[in-house]
Amino acid sequence: MRALLVSPRFPRNMWSYERALELIGRRYPLPPLGLATVAALLPQDWQFTLVDRNLRSATEDEWGRADIVLISAMTAQREDLLAQIREARRRGKPVVVGGPYPTTLPDEVEAAGADALVLDEGEITIPLFLEALEAGPPRGRFGAAGRFADLTASPVPRFDLLDLAAYDGMSVQFSRGCPYNCEFCDVTVIYGRRARTKTPAQLLAQLDRLRALGWNRSVFVVDDNFVGHRGRVRALLEELRGWQRRHGYPFEFSTEASVDLAACPALLDLMAECNFNAVFLGIETPDEASLTATGKTQNTRQPLEEAVAKITRAGLRVMGGFIIGFDGEKPGAGERIYGFVERTSIPTTLFSMLQALPRTALWHRLQREGRLVGEDARLNPDTLTNVVPTRPLSEIAREYVEALWKMYDPRRFLDRTYRHFLMLGAPRWDSSQRPPTRPTWRDVRALLRLCWRQGLKRSTRWRFWHHLVSVWRRNPRVLTHYIIVSAHLEHFLEFRETVRRKIESQFPMTDRPSRRRTG
Repeated sequence: MRALLVSPRFPRNMWSYERALELIGRRYPLPPLGLATVAALLPQDWQFTLVDRNLRSATEDEWGRADIVLISAMTAQREDLLAQIREARRRGKPVVVGGPYPTTLPDEVEAAGADALVLDEGEITIPLFLEALEAGPPRGRFGAAGRFADLTASPVPRFDLLDLAAYDGMSVQFSRGCPYNCEFCDVTVIYGRRARTKTPAQLLAQLDRLRALGWNRSVFVVDDNFVGHRGRVRALLEELRGWQRRHGYPFEFSTEASVDLAACPALLDLMAECNFNAVFLGIETPDEASLTATGKTQNTRQPLEEAVAKITRAGLRVMGGFIIGFDGEKPGAGERIYGFVERTSIPTTLFSMLQALPRTALWHRLQREGRLVGEDARLNPDTLTNVVPTRPLSEIAREYVEALWKMYDPRRFLDRTYRHFLMLGAPRWDSSQRPPTRPTWRDVRALLRLCWRQGLKRSTRWRFWHHLVSVWRRNPRVLTHYIIVSAHLEHFLEFRETVRRKIESQFPMTDRPSRRRTG
């Protein structure tokens, strides 16, 4: 069987980092780990071609050779998912679809022409699909009927099918599920409220495979809440610390976690010793009333600013997720979020307006209240929100664009990043175990481009050189990390312009943010 595996294109968004990646000659942040895992779950005598449409389209030859087309998609990939289903049907290819979006809204995907839907977790449903395939072309839906997979049986993904040179980072997974129940989050809808994990040996096997393939850059642990099962995470980190030492610390890690990571100093220490250097936190808002109303009470158990400071001082750069537009939110939320970001010196913030994701508690509640908008309340990348909010949408939109504009003002961003990296302190992993490496021409060229844009061309030039030299003198072991984060500004300068244009097209702003040229 010759299988064409297709990962649909994501729309350009706050996660895509196009302009920053251009500096280093990479094409996309992370690969489609889900499809690489699907390939490992299928019979290994099949012939696989994996096409990530964020990098390229399938060739005529690849389409022609395929006996079956397998597509996996997240919610944000909806538009291209439907387009690829139609293309497969046009070519007369049987098409099988799975992933988070088909799992949550299967009717739409089925109506688009998919022959079969392999829903829920592949460790359970792919064997059901393969059993049906033996009797002929399978049709219909293959679901887990409320069951969740035992991850200790999950294989090492087929990393060899990926274009490793194209990606800035690589993905691995240790756990699925989250013990919390935030109203707006679909993680528990898809993966449940019990954090299920692989064994430490399984995670290390993924790293061994990447190392054997020659990967030597950053690794993102994609778990939606890395510390969802603290005991098992501690056991993993203790094993990982030894693995890193034995192999000369070939990888630096980042992940996602709940804010209550700050209450786990032992885990913070272990993460730092394993060379974790960044963590994404779903902070959402500094407004405690909104956090309580949406069920994110874990963010109210300790002062949020104190939690961010603890995690930062432990050596982990904080990336913050923020949302504006919660029910009952009082005016000025955008300014309060911006003030929080400035006070905590979080360099990179992923900031958006509230969206009700399919089948979440928020989606069901707003559906009952008649407060979902759009075609069947489906998400659209050109839609600010699919929610009828409790205060004027124009007011929320204005606050959103004004706060985002200030967050990514070049001077403010560089100052925040500088303060954050001085708070980090020196990394805690044993750098004497890592063999010395020379910078590549790619690295040198990227640095020269950054120096031209931020250190010469823009009015930030004085700040850029002052902060760069100061970090080099005061905390030299984080200098490379600091330069990489400074480069993120290139993406967010363009992203804030895109957001402003989109919002202005719907809500003209007479007192809009300054459009002063920034280079």
